[in-house]
Amino acid sequence: MKKSVGAKALVFPTPIFIVGTYDKEGKPNIMTAAWGGICCSKPPCVCVSIRKQRHTYENIGVHQAFTVSIPSEKYVREVDYVGMVSGKNKDKFKVTGLTAVKSEVVNAPYVKEFPFVLECKLRHTFELGIHTQFVGEIMDVKAEEEVLGANGLPDIEKVKPFSYAPEYMAYYGTGKSLGKAFSLGKEIRED
Repeated sequence: MKKSVGAKALVFPTPIFIVGTYDKEGKPNIMTAAWGGICCSKPPCVCVSIRKQRHTYENIGVHQAFTVSIPSEKYVREVDYVGMVSGKNKDKFKVTGLTAVKSEVVNAPYVKEFPFVLECKLRHTFELGIHTQFVGEIMDVKAEEEVLGANGLPDIEKVKPFSYAPEYMAYYGTGKSLGKAFSLGKEIRED
């Protein structure tokens, strides 16, 4: 029998997105965001939800653009730090040793060391409560060649992304493949 744990912002897993923006003076900034995901296929869009008091919130409004860099497990310390301090007070790139790269497509930076990135122009903004959801149309996806699979797209086992468990305040690596989607279900499918 299931037991109620109440209404909570809880789902497994939540992604680790590193949202890149420029501030009013053009200084690159990054923040760790876990409230987000793909929200549309055509046009391809991703959403991130950010509190108004965050430096990134203002930056997205100023430049109407952001990037989402996907880090590998080996950068968990840097990702944690980026989520703990404000870009108003600290140069997160300098402190972590990460490298800001200007997007070729939108007016936002991404993280050179992270294996793939989504370059997004702001398409919609929704006020939800304490968070505002920014929907970015994905204008380009860039990936390091060494993380590409046979199909030419980023391979999850090569990227080694990780996720966040909010109620436990912990990071978790990506598990093993359980099988091919739209294939395993054929064993029980009735036509």
